[in-house]
Amino acid sequence: MYLDMSMFTKISSWSLSASRVFRNEFGLMIHDIGILLFFVVLPLLYPVVYTLIYNPEVVRKLPVAVVDDSRTAESRNLVQKASASPSLQIYDYCSDMAEARVLMAEHKVFGVMHIPGSYARDIANGEVAHVAFYSDMSLLLRYRTFVAALTDLQIEVIQDITGEKISSTGLGSLAADRTVPIASEAQMLGDTEQGFASFVIPGIVILILQQSMLLGICMLGGTSRERKRRNGGFDPKEVPASPSATVWGRALAYTVFYFPMTIYILRIIPEIFNLPHYGNPVDYLLFILPLLLSTAFLGQALNYFMKERESCFILIVFTSVFFLFLSGLTWPRYAMSEMWTWIGNLVPAVWGVEGFIRINSNSADLPEVATAFTAMWILAAVYMLAAWLVVWKMRTKKVESKI
Repeated sequence: MYLDMSMFTKISSWSLSASRVFRNEFGLMIHDIGILLFFVVLPLLYPVVYTLIYNPEVVRKLPVAVVDDSRTAESRNLVQKASASPSLQIYDYCSDMAEARVLMAEHKVFGVMHIPGSYARDIANGEVAHVAFYSDMSLLLRYRTFVAALTDLQIEVIQDITGEKISSTGLGSLAADRTVPIASEAQMLGDTEQGFASFVIPGIVILILQQSMLLGICMLGGTSRERKRRNGGFDPKEVPASPSATVWGRALAYTVFYFPMTIYILRIIPEIFNLPHYGNPVDYLLFILPLLLSTAFLGQALNYFMKERESCFILIVFTSVFFLFLSGLTWPRYAMSEMWTWIGNLVPAVWGVEGFIRINSNSADLPEVATAFTAMWILAAVYMLAAWLVVWKMRTKKVESKI
C-alpha cells in the first residue's frame, strides 16, 4: 500500500508540474505577437494564398498559331478538330514560322502547330505523317494541357483516317463503325479536376503545419535564451519542473493550441476552395495527432541551437523547400536515393504528407496508412527523448555556470 501511495504521489506531483508548465507556456504564446504570427496568422493565410496562386486549376482555350504548309483538305480537317478542343483556340494562321515566333514572343499565343507540306501526301501513301508542335514552357500547366489535348486530337484523327482506308476497300459497314478496338478512358482518382491546386495543396498544408509550429517553438526557445542572458543564466518566466514534465507540458500546450488551426487547414480550406476532401475527418485528425506531437518535441530539441529570437529564421525557413522535395510531391520517394529516403524518414511532415493525401484524396482509412502513422509515433518518441536531453543538458550547464 505504501508503494502504491508513493507511486500515486509521484504521478500526481508530475502531472501538477506538467500542468503548470502547460499553463505557463500557453500564456507565453498568447502574449507574444511574434508567436501568434506563426501559430495563428501564418496557418490562416498561407493555405489561402497558396490556393489562390494555383487557381484556376486548369487552363482552357489556350491560343495557338497555325503554320499550314500543306494547305489541303486533310490539314484543314486537322486544324478544325484542334479548334473544337476545349483546351485549344486557333488564334491565327501564319504564313511561316518566323511570323509565328513573333506571336509567341509577344505572348499572344502559347503554342505553334506546324503542318508540313508533305502531310496529306504521307497520309495518302500510308506513311507516317508528322505534325510539329512548339509549346511555351514558361508554365508547365499549359504544357500539360497541350499534351493532353494533342493526344486526344491524335487519337481522333487516326480513327478517321483508319475509317477512310477501310471504306476505300469497299467494307462500308466496317468503315461506318469508327470506334477503336480498345478504347481508353481516364478516371482520375483523388484529383477529379486534374488541377494543380488539388494535387499540391493537400501536401503543402501538412508542411505549413509543421514549419509554422517549428518556427513558433524555436522563437519561444530563442526568447528564453535571451532572457537567460539578461538574468544571469536563469529564465524568470520558466516554471520549475522536471525535464520530462517540462517537455510534455510544453508539447501538450503547442498541440492543443494548434488543433483548431489543424481543423481549419485540413477541413475548412478544402471546403472553401472545393479541393479533394473525401476522407473521414476522424481518421485524418487522429492521423495528424502524432505529427503535431513529434513536431512539438522536434521543436524543443532544436531549441538547443536557438541563441536568440531570430535564430529560427536561419534554421527553419530555408528547410521548407528542402522538405517539400523530400515529401515526394515533386519527385516520387521511391525514385530517390537511399540516403535521401532515410533523411526524409526523419521528417514528420514527410510521413504526414504521404498518409494525409491517401486519407483525404483517396478515402483511405487509418489502418491503410498504418506505416506512416506508426512512423510518426516512433519519431514522436525519438524526438521526445531528444527534447528531454536538451532540457536536461541546458539545465546542467546552467547549474555548472552558477557554481
